[in-house]
Amino acid sequence: MNFVQPIRDPQMVEAIRQYFKIRNFRNYIFFSLGVYSGLRVSDLLNLKVGQVRGTHIDIVESKTKKRKRFIIHPSIRADLDFFIRDKQDHEYLFQSRQRKKHTGFAGRPIDRSTAYKMLREAADHFGLTDIGTHTMRKTWGYHLYMQDPRNLALLMRMFNHTSETVTLMYLGLTQDLMDSAIRRLKYA
Repeated sequence: MNFVQPIRDPQMVEAIRQYFKIRNFRNYIFFSLGVYSGLRVSDLLNLKVGQVRGTHIDIVESKTKKRKRFIIHPSIRADLDFFIRDKQDHEYLFQSRQRKKHTGFAGRPIDRSTAYKMLREAADHFGLTDIGTHTMRKTWGYHLYMQDPRNLALLMRMFNHTSETVTLMYLGLTQDLMDSAIRRLKYA
């Protein structure tokens, strides 16, 4: 199993957002909502248009079955409104353009493998490694922590982790701290 990392450089996050915005607006909204919400990819994929019309999103997380309510970040509001302007509330926010082969159903959300391929394409374009579907969630948490380390207990709660140590490891901060400590090591 590969251990994915957050995107640590804020300029890289913005570059990837712009990369998607130019190529595919749906993917741009998907990535933007991912790095501004901290949602798991499974919860992003199951969002319906009606859930993002207000200022907050209310969901029941698919993994934990816990209710979660969070604000839609103001920096993506206008683009999100543009994206959903002609959509019905009952439609999936991130619809696949394809019909399912075995059922003929249309209007289903993109699947996890499609999301992964989209993220890998951007990662390859920018020369990033250790990128996967959890990267957006980890990026969100990493930058919240870096902007204010006092957010650690809050992040632990938001991630539903059992300890701050687990949260630090999840965000890749344990490795960052170890690397930094080794760089500072001096014998003379």
